[in-house]
Amino acid sequence: MVWAIPAGLLIGLALGGLGGGGSILTVPALVYLVGMPVHSATTASLVVVGTSALTGLASHHRAGHVRIGPGVIFGVLGVVGAVVGTRLSAHIAGPVLLLGFAALLLVAAVAMLRKGRAPRSAALDPTPEDGAVVAGSTHRPPVADATPESAPPSGPASRMPWARVVLAASVVGLLTGFFGVGGGFAVVPALVLTLGFAMPEAVGTSLLVIVINAVSSFTTRAVSGGTRGIDWAVVAVFAAAAAIGALVGARGARRISPRVLTRSFAGLLIAVATYLAVNNALALAAR
Repeated sequence: MVWAIPAGLLIGLALGGLGGGGSILTVPALVYLVGMPVHSATTASLVVVGTSALTGLASHHRAGHVRIGPGVIFGVLGVVGAVVGTRLSAHIAGPVLLLGFAALLLVAAVAMLRKGRAPRSAALDPTPEDGAVVAGSTHRPPVADATPESAPPSGPASRMPWARVVLAASVVGLLTGFFGVGGGFAVVPALVLTLGFAMPEAVGTSLLVIVINAVSSFTTRAVSGGTRGIDWAVVAVFAAAAAIGALVGARGARRISPRVLTRSFAGLLIAVATYLAVNNALALAAR
């Protein structure tokens, strides 16, 4: 319980400051700081991830950045992957699961570093896609044309590239079920690449997808008895601390360069991945 609050705050700060990716540290924090068994941690992580995503979803929805229809379709398509991943996870030894998790952390770190290398002109654009205006700037976002041609692409579901959507949704669902992660680092680029979402819409809609996948994965674990033995009081404190940290992180991120935040967090992921890989490789070798 002692570590639940600082660990939750740290992960919440990462979530709020980076707009995603922080939840991937929930499982290692629950295992090594809170002391939960690996499989219990992957289950409890779904509660923390789902709660945090649901909290952020309301804010993004008010800003008009959530495409509910496509988000629900993407999330529902990922349910099968989430269920399969959940069932597979139950049959994997703890050290092996954490070795796989270390590999996932490295993939996420590389993805974040590549994202951080976006052209400097785009990073410094004072009028991002959500139409925000920087104080003191004489530039104003263009007024949107009311004609259907300029409206965001929201055509019927039949226009979706179904093969790519099903594949991307299944992979994201599999990651959520297997590792107990939100998968935001995978959902956002998947929505951008498969459905052509603008970045603000992808970030907001990804939270809806994460909630759906987390609920389906947790339900599968609960039905199969995977929630037994978990200290829910600790999980509740952890989740509450993460929510508070996310609010603080979102405000603090405005004063720090996004590139600095991204690189710092990617470095943290690499450090944690290295620790997990070495620690669990030694555990397997000692068997």
